[in-house]
Parts: sequence; C-alpha cells; structure tokens
Amino acid sequence: MKLHTSLSAVAALVLVSINEALPAPPEAPADYRLLYEQNFDDADALQDFVMTDPRAWRIASDGDNRSLELFTQSDYRPPHRSPLNIALIANKVFGDFILEVDLLSTKEPYGHQDMCLFFGFQNPANFYYNHIAVSADPHAHNIFLVKDAPRTAIAKKTTDGITWGVNRWHKVKLQRDTASGTIKVWFNDMSEPLMLAEDKNFSSGYIGFGTFDDTGKIDNIRIWGPDVEEKKTDFFTPPGR
Repeated sequence: MKLHTSLSAVAALVLVSINEALPAPPEAPADYRLLYEQNFDDADALQDFVMTDPRAWRIASDGDNRSLELFTQSDYRPPHRSPLNIALIANKVFGDFILEVDLLSTKEPYGHQDMCLFFGFQNPANFYYNHIAVSADPHAHNIFLVKDAPRTAIAKKTTDGITWGVNRWHKVKLQRDTASGTIKVWFNDMSEPLMLAEDKNFSSGYIGFGTFDDTGKIDNIRIWGPDVEEKKTDFFTPPGR
C-alpha cells in the first residue's frame, strides 16, 4: 500500500502497517471479504488487465510511487458511443462489491475533464460506467448504461461537477448492490454519496478503469465482496499485451 501524501519515513511505515490490515468499509455486509487488490508495485501488474489499446497504457513511476497510467489516447472504436480508454481486470467477474481506488487526471481542466469506473461489463456493447467530470450535462458527470446503444444517463442523484485539478490524487468509492439495483459513488468525502442510481440490467460483470477521452492514472485498487467468479475475458486483448 502506497500513500499519496507527504509523511516522514517513520510515520509512513506505521501507516503502511495499519493499512495492510485494513478491514472492509463499515457499510460492507458481514460476508464481504477482500477479493482483489493492486497497487502496481509489481512490474508484472499489467498482466492483470485487458485494455481497449494496451499500447496506450504503462506503469508510471513518480519517485517511489508506481501507478497504472493511460498516457495517450487508445486506438479503439467502440460499437456504440461510449468511452475509448478502458482497462479491465482480466478474468474476474464481480457481482455485489465495494470498490475503492485512487484516481488522478493528467488532463488540463475543462468541462468534460474526467476519469471513469466500469462495472457490470458484459462485452464492449453492454456495461455500466461512472463518468466523474468537472461539469455535469446529459453526457458527463453521471452513471451511464450502455446496452446495445449509445450511453444513457441513469443517475437519480448527481452534482454540478467536481474538481480534478492536474496531477492531484483523489479517493473514489463505488458500491454495487445487485438485489436492489443500487449504485452509489463517493468522491473524496466518504460521508455523502456523490451519485446514486438504480438499475438491474446487469447483475455481474468485469470491473475496470479509464477515461472517456482524456488521460490519467489509477492506483491502490481494492475490491470487497461476497465472492468473485474466475472467468476468461474473451474481448479486447490478452492480458499484458
């Protein structure tokens, strides 16, 4: 586990020890356990992912911190209007889950400056994604459904937008409950959801990270849930290639 704040070496070691034993978030049901964790310290971390264009992704090093970086636009044409830059956790299908991740935008601020989370991913034409952006409009800063058609906004609650800044890490959390259909998203402030939606089109699927058409970094992925299905990913590209 890495820290994105400035601490003395002693304090950092203490916090690392504490965080390594970090339990599931307090809202997690009793049967939730840690299903997946990735902090990109391992040089082989890219093997965990399939991408719309693997040539657009790399492991970035900033001092002693490593992260997954989308550094250029993907050469990819989705079957319907939807994000271009996607890195999915390969071969793992999640149902109910709580996801925590650190996200950073490397794009200069503008209205649609964004980072995205993908979930319930069935195939490139059927999935959900959470678009977190500076400004909200019908195509930005919402929870979207792609179902054999261009993306449709489905959030019952959202905000006017957030501030990414440039090269600033932010903590994001997403919770999915398939029985109720609820989707909740938090951004930095974990006391109040940023977005809420209800939808039951997809009860399980792959989880991923990226951006519609910007660039950015991903780090410190943790996913809790009751179980995960090991299932080969049969789209995009082979892991690590």
